[in-house]
Amino acid sequence: MKTTISQVSKHVGEEVTIGAWLANKRSSGKIAFLQLRDGTGFMQGIVVKADIGEEKFQEAKALTQESSLYVTGTIVEDTRSPLGFEMQVSDFEIIHEAVDYPITPKEHGTEFLMDHRHLWLRSKRQHAVMKVRNEIIRATYEFFNDNGYVKVDPPILTGSSAEGTTELFHTKYFDEDAYLSQSGQLYMEAAAMAFGKVFSFGPTFRAEKSKTRRHLIEFWMIEPEMAFMDHEESLEVQEQYVSHVVQSVLQNCKIELDALGRDTKALENIKAPFPRISYDDAIQLVKEKGFDDIEWGEDFGAPHETAIAEAFDKPVFITNYPAEIKAFYMKPDPNRPEVVLCADLIAPEGYGEIIGGSQRIDDLELMKQRYEEHDLTGDAYKWYLQLREYGSVPHSGFGLGLERTVAWISGVEHVRETIPFPRLLNRLYP
Repeated sequence: MKTTISQVSKHVGEEVTIGAWLANKRSSGKIAFLQLRDGTGFMQGIVVKADIGEEKFQEAKALTQESSLYVTGTIVEDTRSPLGFEMQVSDFEIIHEAVDYPITPKEHGTEFLMDHRHLWLRSKRQHAVMKVRNEIIRATYEFFNDNGYVKVDPPILTGSSAEGTTELFHTKYFDEDAYLSQSGQLYMEAAAMAFGKVFSFGPTFRAEKSKTRRHLIEFWMIEPEMAFMDHEESLEVQEQYVSHVVQSVLQNCKIELDALGRDTKALENIKAPFPRISYDDAIQLVKEKGFDDIEWGEDFGAPHETAIAEAFDKPVFITNYPAEIKAFYMKPDPNRPEVVLCADLIAPEGYGEIIGGSQRIDDLELMKQRYEEHDLTGDAYKWYLQLREYGSVPHSGFGLGLERTVAWISGVEHVRETIPFPRLLNRLYP
């Protein structure tokens, strides 16, 4: 019977066959220990000379790292294994013998590993990070599908910028100028006017020349948009969503979090509601922590966000930023027009902003004014203005950066490990 490592718990005491790669091996006298992986997990195979014969035993000892094989044997329980099971090998068949696999068990430099990213993905640590990423994606679809959202896919090629910035990748769209999308948000607002509650999940691009551990050139965003919803209601959706994702990873990725050495105690505390601090109070807080160089009206940098996060044991919302440092579409606070109804969600442990969101301007005349202030009067934004012209309603939305969220939940320091093939300032290979 052919099965996978993830399914061996259903076959205790049975003889099964698994297609696998040899991640590592060691031998001790008359026993060889094969560390097997098949994409669904990692498992140890025990080869005993007395059971398999001299010739086959020598063949097992000679197996090379990352050779592929079919392994047959009986599944037994093993409480010492993270998986809880191992295989007593009775036979194996070599499919392909790998020679001089470049990523050995020794230490390698980051650049070497990034040059071999296509192979590095096979390692236990990288495998665990990708499984956490996959669970976050699965839980995302679960949360929004269960709460009545419709998934809508915004375009990747656009004729304008979502936030009026210049950090865009320019290309030619036949005889027109086009850009790689830096956010699907404007299109999601249009979708929300058609379907009520929507979300997107797709790649976004920022031509930002940053080398920090929090930045990628290409990254993935989850962007919900909700009609008939104000800012406070949106914050509740955000904290419920993040709580759901974290608890799903804790429940379904125990082996992976253990492989990553992640301290899960802090994650177990991530349940709604989350604390909130105004931009005004956040400025005061960072000043009290020794950051005298920041003034009201300036945006927070990574050290400031970390200092704010350290004051709380959960993700924290920083609310009501000055209008002048936020996007043109954010709705001003009716009681204080110099700030907008927005919030950034800052992850604990120095991982920075993982969500940015706001209530959107729904007043046609105010949006026209914003267009003039930001020089958005061309045809590229005409359709967006029409959303306020035909049946405008209060609406809110947010965007969650997947890679930063993966880094935080898995405890990985740099976002380059949280996407299969990272695009960095000086890296387009592999």
